[in-house]
Amino acid sequence: MAVFADVRKIALSLENVEEGTSYGTAAFKVAGKLMARLKEDGDSLVVATTFEEREEMMKDEPETYYITDHYLNYPLVLVRLSRVHRDALRDLLGRAWRLAAAAKRRTPAKRRSRSA
Repeated sequence: MAVFADVRKIALSLENVEEGTSYGTAAFKVAGKLMARLKEDGDSLVVATTFEEREEMMKDEPETYYITDHYLNYPLVLVRLSRVHRDALRDLLGRAWRLAAAAKRRTPAKRRSRSA
């Protein structure tokens, strides 16, 4: 079992992670890209992942990993903190960090337009 203090400790140990809020709950971002946030129920964590990994996690451990209709079209998974092992949480947040960091690198810089 993990608690939110575990999430905070792991997330803030990763490079360039910032703590803030998202939808009124605690969130962790990499250069403005969401990595994870506490869900409003206080027991679930919304974590960035891939659609493929999400399906596999939900199939293997449906009591720990789940999704609601709201998140179906987003590469996110819901994680019950009361069910997830701390080591699995560390791995999950590490992958979320890599995805968020990679997404930031793919985002093109805004270009200034020149006046003619």
